[in-house]
Amino acid sequence: MNDILQGFIEAARLIASLDRELVEIVMLSLRVTLSAVLIASIIGLPLGAWLVVNRFRYRRATIAVMNALMGLPPVVVGLFVYLLLSRSGPFGVLGLLFTPTAMIIAQVLIITPLIASISHQTIRDLWAEYHDLLISLNATRRQRIAALLWDGRRALLTAMLAGFGRAIGEVGAIMIVGGNIDHSTRVLTTAIALETGKGNFAVAMGLGIILIALAVGVNLLIHTLSRTERASIW
Repeated sequence: MNDILQGFIEAARLIASLDRELVEIVMLSLRVTLSAVLIASIIGLPLGAWLVVNRFRYRRATIAVMNALMGLPPVVVGLFVYLLLSRSGPFGVLGLLFTPTAMIIAQVLIITPLIASISHQTIRDLWAEYHDLLISLNATRRQRIAALLWDGRRALLTAMLAGFGRAIGEVGAIMIVGGNIDHSTRVLTTAIALETGKGNFAVAMGLGIILIALAVGVNLLIHTLSRTERASIW
């Protein structure tokens, strides 16, 4: 209980003093996570809609695999990306290992199946509602996908927020491909792991509180800007 109290005190101190290192860590955390969510959404949202609109032989198997990949262990993803980007790997010449770019790649691989699966479930319900209308209008597959994504944009925001929530709290893959290098690849989750290993539980708890506040704050901001929760009319 004392560690939790000390954590709140430490979090308040770090925030009040606008600690330079903390600001750097927070900004890098946001840059990596938001970039990963944007890229994963560009891939995952249309993919989920495409699986709804199209019918092909191995469609059910593809959906099953996509749903299974939602639970893909992050450390395995981190190891996979590490092997690809290491000097002996096929992309080692790019020199991306232990950089924020490598961290973004790992997060994209982790959250894309999650976003695609949630968007597929959402679009499937819309497709059942608009199927006859879109068919009668002779809409192409691309037009159908675009219409479904646009109409379900508010509901699809949930998929993006789910991806953000998983990415912002990721530590295993980030630690492997980023290396937790000070002033380079250190984000909130890896900083928490480092401070915990050093026995600085108050600092680790303070960073954890800031991480939770950051995640909640981004979610509230997006909900507010997108007006997903409209005021009730009495």
